[in-house]
Amino acid sequence: MSVPVSQMYTVASYVLQQKLRRRKRYPFVLMLEPLFRCNLACAGCGKIQYPAQILKKHLTVEQCLAAVAECGAPIVSIPGGEPLMYPDIDKLVAELVKLKKYIYLCTNAILLKEKLHLFTPSKYLTFSVHMDGLREEHDEAVCRDGVFDEAVEGIKAALQRGFRVTTNTTLFDGASPLRMREFFDEMMDLGVEGMMLSPGYSYSKAPDQEHFLHETRTNQLFSEMLSKPKRRWKFNQSPLFLRFLMGKKDFECTPWGNPTFNMFGWQRPCYLLQEGYAASFQELMDGTKWENYGKKSGNEKCRDCMVHCGYEATAVDHTFSSLKGFAETVSVTLSGKL
Repeated sequence: MSVPVSQMYTVASYVLQQKLRRRKRYPFVLMLEPLFRCNLACAGCGKIQYPAQILKKHLTVEQCLAAVAECGAPIVSIPGGEPLMYPDIDKLVAELVKLKKYIYLCTNAILLKEKLHLFTPSKYLTFSVHMDGLREEHDEAVCRDGVFDEAVEGIKAALQRGFRVTTNTTLFDGASPLRMREFFDEMMDLGVEGMMLSPGYSYSKAPDQEHFLHETRTNQLFSEMLSKPKRRWKFNQSPLFLRFLMGKKDFECTPWGNPTFNMFGWQRPCYLLQEGYAASFQELMDGTKWENYGKKSGNEKCRDCMVHCGYEATAVDHTFSSLKGFAETVSVTLSGKL
């Protein structure tokens, strides 16, 4: 793992507090979507198929901060859309840093180089750059040539100025384990702090419906990709989540772990499904029929989902639920053997 000690301490303290309070459901990462607008139209994305009048809108900084306060999660992920197109992204990040929230600003990095001057390096701010593989695979995934090279330029510029930088990679059927291992080497050579991996979710509105991974294929791909991992590879996520993707752990989804707030309100039940909205975070937690979601529910929409926003929180909760879970996490982290 490549998470700084201060961030690990904050997360561990927070989770232990929830355990002491005997809270069965609690938020781990707030998915804050200030806008849906994006400068790419990726084939596997289900977030940009809104009418033009919706894509033109965005939340105010005040609405964003109110959601952060309401939720209380120690980590705020800012996806989108493309958050660097949000006109007040610098003000929002500055306010979140004041609140000592760990921020993952998820960007395709096309605008990163020209927008860096808006930000100040901080241990609380990480640019999480969307990279779906080496040049050929990434440009194909985002449906535009040249984006890989633009992202690499952005990463280099951010690192040179002292920012924390990670990558986030979404994988689809057809990904080559060998090419992905080469990709891990290239990202480490660039000097990123760590990498985050997840299979894609089968958005019903995504243009490409043929390359979403099913559970068996997900296990096969991640096992081949992560078997005998190199010591130099650093992953910015729970090692137990990676073991889950490899088929070595059996977790259940905890959709409340990554609640989503956007211009429609608190999205039920998770970042991926849109089955109504709650007016407040408490209404989301109390009024959502959580038993209708996750693999055990039999819900067809959840059958093959193994996405990080449903299971990363499960893995972290598992770490702090027993000595066995904690020992397993420590063992995998120290040995580097997944």
